[in-house]
Amino acid sequence: MPRKAATNENPKDTGSEHQRPGVYARGADTVDTIIKAALRVIIDEGATAFSIRRIGAECGLKVGNVSYHFPRKELLVKVMLDDMMESYQTKLDDDVRLADISAEERLRRVILMCLEDICSKRTTRLFTELWSLANQSAFIAERIEAFYSDVHVQIGEQIRVLNPALEDEEVHTLALFISASMEGTTPFLGYEKPWRAKMPQIMALSVETFIHLAKTLKPGDIAEMTKAIDF
Repeated sequence: MPRKAATNENPKDTGSEHQRPGVYARGADTVDTIIKAALRVIIDEGATAFSIRRIGAECGLKVGNVSYHFPRKELLVKVMLDDMMESYQTKLDDDVRLADISAEERLRRVILMCLEDICSKRTTRLFTELWSLANQSAFIAERIEAFYSDVHVQIGEQIRVLNPALEDEEVHTLALFISASMEGTTPFLGYEKPWRAKMPQIMALSVETFIHLAKTLKPGDIAEMTKAIDF
């Protein structure tokens, strides 16, 4: 039987709300060292090297010390994705959720933020490797799904303000389309990818296209378009 990891979902847990799943607390030096090592391994060496043993070697800890805090490598994936979403939320608060900018400008900033992030080494390599791991791990697949669900909510938040006539399902579909279109640039325009130099043009086209769609799409339009597709 695999060892069951402790989590902060236990009602008897009296620790801080900042605790992560596993036997550790946020900010502990050893835990932060392990997380940084895990990121280096998966980004620089890929999914095949992503193991508790390799991570321990990377940060100079014994396997037992790493597995004490993270009994399964999947918990490291959860923490990495949680930390990324937290950093995105901070950036949204600082740059997007401002009272003195228009709804159109908010959506523009979200689009540019996402595409600029895709250009980074961390995001390009981390997510391509996580997609690979997700093919073999239902847990990792679920964590990635939860991460992108949050992204869709953030995009939908801007669409809903820009076009309040749309139904919730239409907002979600449009947010999913925008998110999928942006994520699809990763293997072509991400860090060190073949057409990386074209990213400024793709950014400009994305801003123009996505904002136009968000502003002009009418209730029922998606349903009408769908009728024409023989799928």
